[in-house]
Amino acid sequence: MTTPCLPEALTALRPDLLRLAHHLTGSADQAQDLSQDVLLSLWTRMSAGDEIDNLRAYAMAALRNRYRQTLRHRVPKAELAEDMLVEQPQAFAQLALHELDGAIARLPREQARLIRMVAAGETSPVDLARLTGWPKNTVMSRLARARAQLRGEMGLSATAPVSALI
Repeated sequence: MTTPCLPEALTALRPDLLRLAHHLTGSADQAQDLSQDVLLSLWTRMSAGDEIDNLRAYAMAALRNRYRQTLRHRVPKAELAEDMLVEQPQAFAQLALHELDGAIARLPREQARLIRMVAAGETSPVDLARLTGWPKNTVMSRLARARAQLRGEMGLSATAPVSALI
């Protein structure tokens, strides 16, 4: 096969290789990886001038061999026990933060602004008053109302500490 026909020949093989790879691996992602590895290998060999008489048969055999090779190098996965968990899953914390962000968005604009400033690290009522131009007592009362509304929306008791919101 000559090099000018190489891209067309390999493109024509792709669906058959994908089908076989999916049959072997049972996974679309692994099938894509496996078939692409084989196509790249074929491209390299044929670009270097190697002649392959029956490209389809050769490609299918190469794919099977590459799959067997991955099976040989696969490390058996040990089943994880509950006490082996090193780090708590982040999904629940991210869901809570997403829920909290939505609750903050539903606050009145001034309260939401203050809560976001506190979340960004500005905790001094005097500094918040200076940054917003509001009196210190106004800042403190708006923060108290915002925290109370957030506790209610997040299902926390009225006496729950502010740290429980995060």
